[in-house]
Amino acid sequence: MNFPEAFKTNLSQILGAELPAFLKALESPAPVSVRLNPKKKSELSALKIEGNVSWAKDGHYLQERPFFTEDPAFHAGAYGVQEASSMFLGHVFEKVVDRKRPIKVLDLCASKGVQTTILASLLGENDLLVANEIVKSQLSILKENLLKWGFSNVIVSNQDPETFADLEGFFDVVLVDAPSSGEGLFRTKNAAFSEWSEANVQMHATRQKRLLSAAAMLVAPKGVLIYTTNTYNSTENQENVKWLNRTLDFETMDLEMPTEWAIVKNENCFQFFPHRTKGEGFFIAAMKNLSRDAKFVKGKPDLNRLRREQRAILKDWFRPEVFEELEFLYKNDGNIVAIRTALLADYGSVLRALAKRSSGIEIGIFKGKDFVPSHAFALSDLIAHSIERLEVPAVEAMKFLRKENFEFSTGKDGWLLITYGGNAIGWVKKIGDRINNYLPAEWKIREDLV
Repeated sequence: MNFPEAFKTNLSQILGAELPAFLKALESPAPVSVRLNPKKKSELSALKIEGNVSWAKDGHYLQERPFFTEDPAFHAGAYGVQEASSMFLGHVFEKVVDRKRPIKVLDLCASKGVQTTILASLLGENDLLVANEIVKSQLSILKENLLKWGFSNVIVSNQDPETFADLEGFFDVVLVDAPSSGEGLFRTKNAAFSEWSEANVQMHATRQKRLLSAAAMLVAPKGVLIYTTNTYNSTENQENVKWLNRTLDFETMDLEMPTEWAIVKNENCFQFFPHRTKGEGFFIAAMKNLSRDAKFVKGKPDLNRLRREQRAILKDWFRPEVFEELEFLYKNDGNIVAIRTALLADYGSVLRALAKRSSGIEIGIFKGKDFVPSHAFALSDLIAHSIERLEVPAVEAMKFLRKENFEFSTGKDGWLLITYGGNAIGWVKKIGDRINNYLPAEWKIREDLV
């Protein structure tokens, strides 16, 4: 690579004698890594595991990059593709977040939801996760990735961060995975390399201050703000952290880690370099809110509940231990969402504050007295273990995901949950000799099989 001189000068000030090794690492191929979904079964027969990611208990390196679209386990949410360094978020979260009670978490810049799924993996059944992305074109991918992960207590929003004002002090944890100049992605994203300039760095640093300022107001007293970027320079990293601490009464939190991980620690901020660790460039800092009262506006959701006889029909579809904890509410379009009763007040506050959002998990619709389950419900963590399942091999699973005819043997009519590796990939309904595939059209795989 023909690196910009200004970039090399800046990195020489950071790395000193390590600069040649760093530049050489950027010339080498980037490692490929995946992160397993701890709430689903790990069917990884299509992957060639090379080793474990030291700082992520569910992270694994691969020998080569497969064609993930051909692996049904990927579509079932058994794992996600993620750059290894950025998995460090999970380690930081577990070290700095108080889990003695249910918590509310916001991913303010969720993008496609890669980091959001780390948060979903760490949250429990009484925790709430809000995933916000300002770029509307990213929303469908964000929603798809969260549905695959199967965590139910999610609200997805499409708001400018500054429109969250009515949720001041509401969240126990706010993640700002900020858009950056992308220096840490030079060897995986050509655009990051070709578009780099000192002016671009300054532009991103200014935008990041705006994001951090908006995010800080949303953090509850003694809550945590986590800031991450995919870049190396101090302008976007340490300087922004110092600015926030100085301006809004936060302090950077310290945490220990094994020295063999070779992560650079500087003023309680953590930086990954590709010549030291097997991964890309990544920066992270966790900051505690030292002051500020919570001033969020409480609200109540509109409760258009199901009729008693409809709720009775749903009982056999859900895990018994969660069914009694759920409220089932009609949306305006007739779809039904499931929300945990304990979270109704929190949902109400978020829905009151945000205009562009979708809440709860859609479980399906009623057509007369018949319940038609949704694809989101199939992938969720709510579904009863007693629901009739049909395990299929990879070839038949891929035919299902392409909405092609596929072979299986069962004499029973009705709804069947198609699974691969023990994980659900969608619904079919058998009526006599006919099989109806209920995979949504937008989820259909269109690429040709290799």
